[in-house]
Parts: sequence; C-alpha cells; structure tokens
Amino acid sequence: MASRPPRVVVAEDDVLLREGLASLIDRSGFTVVGQAADAAALLALVREEVPDLVVVDIRMPPTQTTEGLQAAEVIRHELPDTAILVLSAHVEVDHAMTLLASGRGVGYLLKSRISDVSEFIETLSRIADGACVVDPALVQELVNVNRRNDPLSVVSARERDVLTLMAEGRSNAGIARRLWITEGTVEKHVRSILTKLSLPETDDDHRRVLAVLTFLESR
Repeated sequence: MASRPPRVVVAEDDVLLREGLASLIDRSGFTVVGQAADAAALLALVREEVPDLVVVDIRMPPTQTTEGLQAAEVIRHELPDTAILVLSAHVEVDHAMTLLASGRGVGYLLKSRISDVSEFIETLSRIADGACVVDPALVQELVNVNRRNDPLSVVSARERDVLTLMAEGRSNAGIARRLWITEGTVEKHVRSILTKLSLPETDDDHRRVLAVLTFLESR
C-alpha cells in the first residue's frame, strides 16, 4: 500500500502569500491540513493536527519580530518528529541556530532566494524526510559571525603555532626547538600575541596563562 502524502501546516500572516503557498504545496504531492496567520493559531493547529511538516514565516503578529521562529522552537520541543521549514525575509542567525541545532528534519530558507518552484518542492520533501537544509546566505553569515567573534583572528599563522605549543605547556626554549627557530624569535612572537590579544599585565593574572585560556576557549 502506498504511503500517504505528508501532512503540512502553513503559517504566514500575508493572506495572499499564505493561500498561494498552501495551494502550491497541496498540488505538489502534499496534503495541507491547515493554515495559520499568527503564532498562537499555529501552535493550536499543530497540536490538534500533529502534521508531518510545518512551513512557517519567522516574522508574524503581533510584533512582527520572531514569533514564528519562537513557535517553531516550541513545536520542535513538543513534537520532535514534526519537520519544520522556516521562511524568512531576513537572516536571523542567533534564533536560527537554536532551531537548526535541534536535530533532523529542519530547514531555513530566505524568501527572496527561492526562484525555482520544483527545487523548492524538492527541498520540502527532503526536510519532511529528515534532511537539514540551510540557505547559503545563512551559512555565509555564520562564517562571518565566527570570524568576527574569533579572538585569535588577529594573530598570524606562526603566532598561532607558538600559542598552540604554549597551550601544551612548553617553555620558550621548548617551542624554539619544535619550530626550529631561536628562543629570541619565540619571545618576540609571545610578546606580539599578548599585545594583539589585549591582555593586561596585572598582579593577579599572568598574561601567558590568559593567552592560553583564550586559545583553548576559541577551539
């Protein structure tokens, strides 16, 4: 016996977009079992229907901020087997990461980048089957955020080598032997690392230890 079509709930506050999206999904091998115009209605509908897939806009009434995404997180917590596709006009890195880290059957797409209907339907099918699909724009933003937040981005490749060996507990002489450089060169690298990491020299903290802690925390 053939398996039934995936059951879908569509949540979007723009009625024309919601109706068009629901119609497209319904005639593409899915069964739309309900529509919602706000997060509260979405949660009520999902709890009643327990669909296989939820397609939800991030920004919904009443504040048009992240109600849709917050509802998606609640759905993932209460119904972990329900797949979720979040549609957005904006890259919302922090909230998106919470959802994307929650497991399989989840996706995040930017509305403006959906240009092929058949590809969009294929993406829905993949998410419903358990895949994780992330818009390349979000991936790039995550890379940029990580770069901005990486405290070691200011050190050179050689200085990173020196810091790695410092983290292993090696002395300047030991680092010099490992890297085939002079001990004086190691001392210059260490001074440069401490300066670039803006580590203050105080009575309570040893800057070399703080540098190693910074290195370990960034890994």
